[in-house]
Amino acid sequence: MDDTVYVGNAGADAALDSGWLLGHFKPPPDPRHSEALEIKWGVHPRGDARARWVTGEERTALLVLVSGRFRVELPDRSVVLSRQGDYVVWGRGVDHSWYAEEESVVLTVRRPSVPGYRVAG
Repeated sequence: MDDTVYVGNAGADAALDSGWLLGHFKPPPDPRHSEALEIKWGVHPRGDARARWVTGEERTALLVLVSGRFRVELPDRSVVLSRQGDYVVWGRGVDHSWYAEEESVVLTVRRPSVPGYRVAG
């Protein structure tokens, strides 16, 4: 592999690392290593839900619906993404969770890439 170029498939590569394609968790010199951004290709069966809320959020996030119907839970409201391309952005300090109302694919971009948000099982 060339240290400056990586070519892959989001679906195949995401299956290898809980959906994550780019971030601090990819080892250098892999070009997918970044402390500036995290990118996730999330494939969620109907009824899939985050195991627990993210609290004390330190990042800004953008979540874009690729397919399906996906709900993002925020402290003061729920946002339902139902059309391809619908998206929601939230900033630092905004707690959140999510629920797949239908089988869904979402693309998430977060910045910066920081450890400490993985939820077991």
